[in-house]
Amino acid sequence: MADPTTTSTPAAPKTVDAGKWADRRVGIRLVIYTAGIHAFAGFIMLLFELGGRNR
Repeated sequence: MADPTTTSTPAAPKTVDAGKWADRRVGIRLVIYTAGIHAFAGFIMLLFELGGRNR
């Protein structure tokens, strides 16, 4: 059996991030998700409001 300290595995290539562009994509995604969650919450509140009127 080979000694694990002497066996070397080839290093994986380092990934290069897009930097500023990646940050911009994350920010845009955050705005879209936040707006979507607020729209969904507003729709649920509307359903509760309309459901409460039928009592």
